[in-house]
Amino acid sequence: MSGQVQGVFFRASAARRATELGLCGFARNLADGRVEVLACGAPAALKELEGWLAQGPPLARVTAVDSEPAEDPGSEGFGIEG
Repeated sequence: MSGQVQGVFFRASAARRATELGLCGFARNLADGRVEVLACGAPAALKELEGWLAQGPPLARVTAVDSEPAEDPGSEGFGIEG
């Protein structure tokens, strides 16, 4: 995600929403100010998370969400990195 997405509880909020949707993966800050989210699970749940990510938590100002297929990291649950 691009925009004002660091320092606004984006990762924690994304992890909470992903967990509610039964997804596994992680959210982490990138050095350039963006947040990266890798999520794996049911297609409908992934689509719902993608919609949520476009809005983010109340203090976030998301300007872009890029989505692409990725390998399942084999993790259980959804975590916060970095």
